[in-house]
Amino acid sequence: MAIDSQTATTPTPTTTDPTTGLRAGAAGSERLTGRAKLVLFVLCAAQFMVALDFSVLNVALPVLGKDLGLSRSALQWAVTAFALPSGGFLLLFGRIADLYGRKKLFLLGLALFGAASLLATLAWNPASFLAGRALQGLGAAVIVPTGMSLLTTTFPEGPLRDKAVGISGTLLSLGFTIGMVLGGVMTDTLGWRSTMGLLSVTAVIVLALALAPGLLPESRTPDRPRLDVPGAVTVTGGLLALIYSLSSAAQRGFGGVDVWGTLLAGLALLVAFAVVESKAPAPLVSLPMLKRRTIAWGNFAGLVTFSMMSTVVFVLTLYLQEALGLSSFRTGLVFGVQGIASAFAGSFAPKVIGRFGARRTLTGSLLGQGLFTAALLAVGADSGALVATVAVSVASMFHLGAIISYGLTVTSGVLDAEQGLATGLVTTTQQVGLTIGIPLLGVLATTQTSLFGGVRTVLLADAALVVAAAVLVGVGLGAGLGAGRTRKA
Repeated sequence: MAIDSQTATTPTPTTTDPTTGLRAGAAGSERLTGRAKLVLFVLCAAQFMVALDFSVLNVALPVLGKDLGLSRSALQWAVTAFALPSGGFLLLFGRIADLYGRKKLFLLGLALFGAASLLATLAWNPASFLAGRALQGLGAAVIVPTGMSLLTTTFPEGPLRDKAVGISGTLLSLGFTIGMVLGGVMTDTLGWRSTMGLLSVTAVIVLALALAPGLLPESRTPDRPRLDVPGAVTVTGGLLALIYSLSSAAQRGFGGVDVWGTLLAGLALLVAFAVVESKAPAPLVSLPMLKRRTIAWGNFAGLVTFSMMSTVVFVLTLYLQEALGLSSFRTGLVFGVQGIASAFAGSFAPKVIGRFGARRTLTGSLLGQGLFTAALLAVGADSGALVATVAVSVASMFHLGAIISYGLTVTSGVLDAEQGLATGLVTTTQQVGLTIGIPLLGVLATTQTSLFGGVRTVLLADAALVVAAAVLVGVGLGAGLGAGRTRKA
């Protein structure tokens, strides 16, 4: 089983897969045909839409709450209602897609997300709005792992997959960033309802549903074992409880009995899940698979890069608006520059991975993210918008490299029959990472007497954790200093 294997240098005949349109030329000159580009467009557009929807609502919450009659304390449910199902059901739907067909489930997820977006847009009271958000999260839990597994099974391991995952990772990062920028503009000009349905329903969903049936190949596990129901129940319940407790902690701190109760319940269910999987004849998650260095350390790196960068964005928003007094629009411009920098990084990240391999790129990207997070400590209490913009933009470039290379590290060398499981782990790591960073570190910025002092404390801890993770991942993956891809059995 090859990991980070180098593109063959022996000339091979040019062949084209009639289903996907992927063309492999001689001497590693693999390129995408027009049909393959359309396949990539559909899959990446769906991922971009989910990322955009995750972040676009944030700045609209105060207006939304007044319009629908949601109290300030209840506003967290606008975010939590999406986060719970989108994170809790990822592993389950990734495995169901392996067994019953990734394309079918992907199309079902698109339709569900579109209908849920329409419900949230037309919401007439808090209950209808939160129901729409929860169904959006459920649709996202279907779209994200199936879209990623369709991408990794459609594009063969090597330069083509590097390029495809690079584009997907770039759009994922841009979706979160653009959502933050667009949220304020759309709320001011078109109202909060536009953040729910205007982009996702009228543009991406309709277009993707029109193109996907004729473009995407169907794929599933050749032999169809029975679904591991006990494993599905324990892991889904554990993730739901964990995400709920951490989402609540982000809003109210860790003092509540319900926060600690659901946290302990979630951990207990995840332990039960590990026990169930060790005895199941057809486990939802193969424990030997989790013992692979690339999967274990790759997902650890993903957890760190997502959780720590989400924390940076959170505390930097506080710093720019409350310490420097920047308006929402000017703060959005800072993150707009960050998004452009991420897009730039995504355009050359596959070339870096092709030169140094995914594991060394992952280690180096984590190190760069940590160092430029530390550079944010140079900002002052009453100045430093330019320093903050430059430092967070460069940190985000390394963050984007980490996103792409950790996805490739985890899925490289995995059989097609297990790609739904592997990509389910990737996307679950992503969702949990986005959830845990702010309650674990961001609370330090809001509970200290001095906001600026709290921001510096968070940034210092954040940078130290990312640099430490880079060292651990480098050692764990055996990422040496030599250049080029290496072949591992």
